[in-house]
Amino acid sequence: MRKAILAASAALLLAASPAMAQQKTIKIGFISTFSGPVAVIGEDMRNSFELALDHMGRKMGGLPVEVIYEDDGFKPEVGKQKTEKLIESDKVDFISGYIWSNVLLASLKPVVDSKTFLVIANAGPSQIAGELCSPTVFSTSWQNDQTPQAVGLYMNQKGVKSVFLIGPNYAAGKDMLAGVAATFKGKVIGQELTTWPAQLDFSAELAKAKAANPDAIFVFYPGRAGVQVLTQYAQAGLKDKIPLYTAFTIDELSLPLQKELALGVPGAQEWVNDLPNEANKKFVADYIKKYPGKKPSFYGAQSYDAANLIASAVAATKGNMSDKVAVQKALEKANFKSVRGNFRFGNNHVPIQNFYLQDVVKKGDDYVLKTVATIVKDDQDRFHDKCPMK
Repeated sequence: MRKAILAASAALLLAASPAMAQQKTIKIGFISTFSGPVAVIGEDMRNSFELALDHMGRKMGGLPVEVIYEDDGFKPEVGKQKTEKLIESDKVDFISGYIWSNVLLASLKPVVDSKTFLVIANAGPSQIAGELCSPTVFSTSWQNDQTPQAVGLYMNQKGVKSVFLIGPNYAAGKDMLAGVAATFKGKVIGQELTTWPAQLDFSAELAKAKAANPDAIFVFYPGRAGVQVLTQYAQAGLKDKIPLYTAFTIDELSLPLQKELALGVPGAQEWVNDLPNEANKKFVADYIKKYPGKKPSFYGAQSYDAANLIASAVAATKGNMSDKVAVQKALEKANFKSVRGNFRFGNNHVPIQNFYLQDVVKKGDDYVLKTVATIVKDDQDRFHDKCPMK
């Protein structure tokens, strides 16, 4: 009788174990900018992350998902505080998000020290691709230099012989201008770094560029600064005189304000809304349906991929977040359907991917971004060999 009771008790415990495991929640912290003049970017990232959760039934590997959204206020010190809160108080399994390179760099140490898995959805400072790479840090975007490097290659194709560079004086701005210079075969005849994020008057810098009389001007200004720089470029009488090339200055979020100012201003990106794979078609169509009057941007596309990358690792490890090695290996496999089509990581956990020429076209009363050509295929960032991971 005693043996029968013990056997029954053991069987009950075994039967209960999976059910108990199913009570576990996958906790994800998501840090972005949800207030102030650039909140539209954070909103797009959150919208896209939420859409991904909808598509997976708001479960990962059969487990319910809890997402804690935190506002970095566009400030590195606030981003670091929110990162520490997510790790120490909320005890999240993953952290994602981060628009700004300076916020990410300020937040990196507590993430790495705690061995919390981080899936970056936008920022791509060179340090994280190189000497500060980590087994627990992944990106679903790019390394900052890559997109402007593609622009530099395109300017070579267009026969541009000289360029004047203008960008904001912070980590990403420096990376962007360095990226153009790395691939451009002509001469950089001038460079201006402006105060970030306060400066929105670029008339002095544009005047210097005009006086230098280059074949082209390159600018990197995300968010509302991108609207201002295109407006002032036209006001300075440069639009019909010196061609403008950009990275991250024109996107689906800024385009409704830039409109005709964006016509004839080419840029590069690793995702454009019209990429013809099924995952992307579903993402774009369902985003427009879920959020009427809005279109997803590359910020959102990268956030959507971030959610699906995390889900792939949770499914592969059956929700066992304590096995750090297994989670890392699952993330490295990137076994999910990306909106970019094929998706694979380099040794530093930065994607190896295509970069496309994008241009603005007018459709009726609307202005849309269009993929024109592939500038470079399977591009790997130039800092990966500085990463100690092999």
